[in-house]
Amino acid sequence: MFGKSQDPAGRTKLLIVDDDEKFARLLRDYLEPFGYQVETAGDGRQGLAMALEGEYAAVILDIMLPGLNGLDLLRELRRESQVPVLMLTALGDEPDRSAGVEIRADDYLPTTFSTRELLALLRSVIRRSIVTAKQQHSAQPAPVSVGGLWIDPATHLATLDDQPLSLTPVEYDMLMALARSAGRVKSREQLLLEIAERDFEAFDRSIDVHISSLRKKLGDDPKSPRYIETVRGAGYRMRRPESEPLE
Repeated sequence: MFGKSQDPAGRTKLLIVDDDEKFARLLRDYLEPFGYQVETAGDGRQGLAMALEGEYAAVILDIMLPGLNGLDLLRELRRESQVPVLMLTALGDEPDRSAGVEIRADDYLPTTFSTRELLALLRSVIRRSIVTAKQQHSAQPAPVSVGGLWIDPATHLATLDDQPLSLTPVEYDMLMALARSAGRVKSREQLLLEIAERDFEAFDRSIDVHISSLRKKLGDDPKSPRYIETVRGAGYRMRRPESEPLE
């Protein structure tokens, strides 16, 4: 579902546009352990160019920037891109919030935020974009097939070697997220984001519990999996049969 907004290691790509290098570095260091690959820009012009070219899952944008302020940057960005934007400002004035909403910022956060608050809002704006993308492509959902696994989003059914699988809603969503990106790594954070209606905590081990349950239902041996394999330090990946090339 993320497509080009992932880096080659499967991490979710973010852009931070802020002229405070230390602040941007602190945000990067906080977010990267959650499975994000964070790039930074120190002024408005550079930030706009990167936002238009970088295929990011979201942009964290400061209002007070040299060269091109955050509001003007967002105004120009919205002419060509609907990438989710979370705006930061040290001003805290209502006019700034109103201006950001008018030019379609996805959410707003003062720079006095806590890191947990930032992560929650960041997840929220990315989730909303995922839900929107799903709705836009929901008219003719196509079944997904990986080896003997077959999943039909139109009927919410899944089969393995023509035998129906009994899955919980969370297991179905997780299996679909992995199958749609077969051959590519999904971090725990990406699975949290793609299961957009679920609200798990940051390091909720329920992700691993559901993966373990899925493996049992797929008949997978974790040490030599046929379908879901663990990529140490990165997340999980749906194995693609050698005869099926990556798209």
